[in-house]
Amino acid sequence: MQHISKEDAQKRVDQIAYFKAELDQLEQNDVLTLSEMQKISVNNFHQTLINSLAIAYDIDASVQEKQLSLGMKIASFLGALALAASIFFLFYQFWGVFSTLSQVIILIMAPMIGLGATVYAYYKEKTGYFAKLIGLVTLASFVLNISMFGQIFNITPSVNASLVWALFAFLLAYASDTRLLLAFGIIFFAGFLSAKVGTWSGIYWIYFGERPENFMPAAFLLFFISLLNHHRFSGFQVIYRVFAMLLFFIPVLILSNWGDISYIDAHYDTVEAFYQIIGFTFSAGAIWLGIKQHWGEVVNTGNVFFVIFLYTKFYDWWWEWMPKYLFFLIIALSSILILLVFKRLRTAAIASSQKVSS
Repeated sequence: MQHISKEDAQKRVDQIAYFKAELDQLEQNDVLTLSEMQKISVNNFHQTLINSLAIAYDIDASVQEKQLSLGMKIASFLGALALAASIFFLFYQFWGVFSTLSQVIILIMAPMIGLGATVYAYYKEKTGYFAKLIGLVTLASFVLNISMFGQIFNITPSVNASLVWALFAFLLAYASDTRLLLAFGIIFFAGFLSAKVGTWSGIYWIYFGERPENFMPAAFLLFFISLLNHHRFSGFQVIYRVFAMLLFFIPVLILSNWGDISYIDAHYDTVEAFYQIIGFTFSAGAIWLGIKQHWGEVVNTGNVFFVIFLYTKFYDWWWEWMPKYLFFLIIALSSILILLVFKRLRTAAIASSQKVSS
């Protein structure tokens, strides 16, 4: 069997369930009726496939199993948070009792043991919940350990710590196929790269957030990474794309309203107008690209920011002088217009897919 991600395996099982439901509907409407031998052959094939996927990926073959899996995800996440908090307070409760050498050994060994336990749990326990729990606790202890090293040896705080955290989070994420760990890695990496961009422009790294444009290089880099092949990992490309869009559109939204904090040496009105055009253009482009590539998360994110850019402009133009009833009427009419546009796009997409299938 070709190696696929657990998410793809779950989609395959869901597809089988939809097929069975549609086949039952076709038989009830006397559109298609399979012979008894055909039914047995199809059912045997599907059952064999489901069993093999269940053995390899521990997927959910029924609605009840999906509900239980959701409960297990919530329980593992809460357990990881509680365990991480327990380790944090344990360190601070008894940390002063240990000698400096003992502290250094503990700080070095703890993340190494945690990484090994994460990999072991991932390969030994098919559901992956324990691997994710151990991975989150390991990342929390690693972040704490780096901070403790700085206190022990009186090291000046540096943005490079974020890079170390990011690399360790990426290592854990890819070792345990955990999207939450990937998200932490992206956050740490985006903070590091944005701070570096800020220092290259001449500001102290801790103030990198004062220039929203510092986040844009990280956004473009993450979007490029999302184009790489991640078929063995569940939803990693989606996480990269969503964070890339957030790291791009949020700074653009801020600069479209407060142009005086931009690197661009121009009047703030000019800067705001420039970023408003960028916001509308790129959000509309994201919608088009998401529809073309069948990236639902890109379409949804583009929709959200396009509407935000549109409504903030309405507020700037009309809120102060226009009667409030008229302002909200325009908002409602514009929403209806957007709805009609998307309905037309949806109709065109359906017609295109029907033309291809025919």
